[in-house]
Amino acid sequence: MKRKFSRRDFLLIGSSATIAAAALPSAANAAAATATAAATSANTTTATSTAATPKIAVQLYTVRDAIAKDMPSTFNKLAGTGIQTVETAFWPKNITPKQAAKSLKAAGLKVCSSHIELPIKEKRSAMLETAEAFDCKRMIWHGWPEDKRYSSVDGTKQLIEEYNEASAYAKSQGLQLGLHNHWWEYRNKPGGRPVYEYLLEGVSKDIFFELDTYWIKVAGHDPATIIKKFGPRAKFLHMKDGPAVYNDNLIKDKPDPMVPLGKGTQNIPAIATAAKPNIEWMVIEMDVLATDVYQAIKDSNDYLLQHKFATS
Repeated sequence: MKRKFSRRDFLLIGSSATIAAAALPSAANAAAATATAAATSANTTTATSTAATPKIAVQLYTVRDAIAKDMPSTFNKLAGTGIQTVETAFWPKNITPKQAAKSLKAAGLKVCSSHIELPIKEKRSAMLETAEAFDCKRMIWHGWPEDKRYSSVDGTKQLIEEYNEASAYAKSQGLQLGLHNHWWEYRNKPGGRPVYEYLLEGVSKDIFFELDTYWIKVAGHDPATIIKKFGPRAKFLHMKDGPAVYNDNLIKDKPDPMVPLGKGTQNIPAIATAAKPNIEWMVIEMDVLATDVYQAIKDSNDYLLQHKFATS
């Protein structure tokens, strides 16, 4: 699938549409061959643990271009891949959350979580509208773009205060706030420590984490090790595969094309083992693809099911 518009454009369009709706009366370069071969070999393992098994969802950012062209058809095709549950992102300016919710229901798709803007000040109403439209309690701050305050200890502490404020408001409304990462939370080391350590220690215990395993690997960390460090604080994983190497194009929101799960450099079996028993959802996401998006989603879903890493 060719990339039609950037993440920044997508978020700007979606954010403006959500705010407008809230005002209505109703409310990387290819990886080394050795790394790929090692991951491919590892990815033949099948999980045998009897611990709780995560469920599968798809992040709708994966099909953002298709949604912009024909939302009902997109959701029907998505359901045809075997996917039963989605995590929402943002919507083109001509689509409201209520309209999207209606189309999802018509396609037989459920919603496990929603990516939102951080619910502080004037952005609180958008979170409430999203939660109501999708009948969803798990609201996740998408985390894009990088906040430069992550470059200092004091700045990171300021952000932690904002997250705690946002979480307290979400809780007061019967919702739960989650945090989704990119690579900078694992590459930036203010005061000699990676940002994620400050977050894990400083944010409210009411906040859960959605660990993006791909960006963790891009930052040079082992996703399975990080998942274990977070323990019960992590409830969601973003599951992606591909070269997973850092390059300057990432800053321009131009990642290397990703591939179906099990076809890249990620050690999916190790991730799946680390995920038990705390992870509730494995959310398939591919930011950009060089192949058919629906086939890639189907292949990823089939891979997780066949190896018993997750269930529908």
